[in-house]
Amino acid sequence: MRTRTTAAAATLTTAVALLLSGCGGSETEDSAKDKIAGADTGASASASPSASASEDSVERPEIKLPKDIENVFEDGSTGDAKKDAVLADNERRVNSIDEAIVVDAEEHPALEFYSKDDALMSAVTYVKSFYDNGRSFTGKTRYYDREVTLAKDGSASVTYCMDATGTYPKDRATGKVDRSVKASPSDYVFYNTRLKKNSEGVWQTTSVSSTEAAKRCM
Repeated sequence: MRTRTTAAAATLTTAVALLLSGCGGSETEDSAKDKIAGADTGASASASPSASASEDSVERPEIKLPKDIENVFEDGSTGDAKKDAVLADNERRVNSIDEAIVVDAEEHPALEFYSKDDALMSAVTYVKSFYDNGRSFTGKTRYYDREVTLAKDGSASVTYCMDATGTYPKDRATGKVDRSVKASPSDYVFYNTRLKKNSEGVWQTTSVSSTEAAKRCM
């Protein structure tokens, strides 16, 4: 039930600049946080149990989600260390996008940390659409049927389903949640992503394709 809207096209540089400036016009960070429940509570970091378990030496930006946001990631352990590392960074990317949507801040370093190239552009455009429409969201999102494929060129792909039927639109200015919105087939989305490991050891998502109302996810 997240509000899916299409923002106007923008260059990557401009879009990232807008996002990192908060996308919130002249509001201060403190005043914006007051409008999002839990944003200033020091809520739990974004990583799911499987992601937090895959500890490494990478200095990662902290991701904090408000208490009213819950992301549930299934199929986090494959028994293969490399595949599990890919899944862990896939989770972190998802959480970095949600953080950028629901937490009004001057910077969202995790977004660029886990996304690159076309994937960064699509993420920024998606995030910006929420700000442009004065919207945020709240609730629980489930990610499942997650599968990793390792390619011979060193890249990886992750396919997965998203169920957003447990989320609701929130007015960014008032904080009011619209729970009258009913679930629909478009809340089930299938994603096909490509990731590449950078020099720091981070599996960055470089491209994303998605299919709404995906029957395989229902």
